[in-house]
Amino acid sequence: MKCNKCQNDAVFSRKYSGEELCSPCFSNSILRKTAKTISKFNMIRNNELVCVAVSGGKDSLVLLHILDKMSKSHNFRIKVVTIDEGIPTYRNEALEIVKKFCAKLNVDYSVYSYDDLFSITLDEAINVRENEKISSCSICGTLRRRALDYAAKDIGANIIATAHNLDDTLQTFLINMLSGDIKKIGWMDPDTSNNTIRKIKPFCEIYESEIVFYAFTNEIPFQSEQCPHMNEGIRTEIREFLNSLENQHFGIKNNLYKSVLRISQIVKDSNSNQKQLCTNCGSECTGKICSVCNLILMLKEKQA
Repeated sequence: MKCNKCQNDAVFSRKYSGEELCSPCFSNSILRKTAKTISKFNMIRNNELVCVAVSGGKDSLVLLHILDKMSKSHNFRIKVVTIDEGIPTYRNEALEIVKKFCAKLNVDYSVYSYDDLFSITLDEAINVRENEKISSCSICGTLRRRALDYAAKDIGANIIATAHNLDDTLQTFLINMLSGDIKKIGWMDPDTSNNTIRKIKPFCEIYESEIVFYAFTNEIPFQSEQCPHMNEGIRTEIREFLNSLENQHFGIKNNLYKSVLRISQIVKDSNSNQKQLCTNCGSECTGKICSVCNLILMLKEKQA
């Protein structure tokens, strides 16, 4: 097969579009698509500082690789933040990978830990959780959001870039639907330009499989070990279900994503008058106390 763009040997077949691409043309397509997404949803403005959340996994390191390239030509600045949850062997490998990659790119890099911020590690939080129905991923995700908010403020950034891809978005949408948590669907609108702290997802229109290939073809090192808690929730089953559908019906993920965009905008508009400020921390939420503060208070009570 020959590349549709330059006639060199193709190495990647993009099933949903019918394209055959060589390595350089494939990489350029991901760079262009990311730039288009950033522009379309008003994600980054001129000369702004972006806090790039980098865990050490493939998605976040590819995001750093691309944003580093873009920052040099699109006039914005980046600093990297890694959150240390307190999973001893798993996180230690990732911290070293991120440290070396940031040094290679000459990018500022900081680490913030749950232990320092909340006086509890993820492993300790899991051991004291009150309700066994609260998954490890739910606890970790809640604490991570607050940790990233703190880190962004600490480094002087009002934009947090995470590497959530199209697959992540679809999985989260279905999880919210299946759990009946409709309000959260309104928070999935990728345009957060009116928020005080803008949380952006430049990969929200890119398949996970394409990010994996970008990492391999550009020789980007990433953590191979999976999080020991990743299979506790329903996300893995939903991922496998969507991948099975995509294998049989090319492009079905793109179609579902378009529906998610429309639905999230409708729910966002209907929720616009229901937002309140958390009485404990001042963050926007839909109740008197936000989910982060509720979780932290519960964990501290259990620890006492």
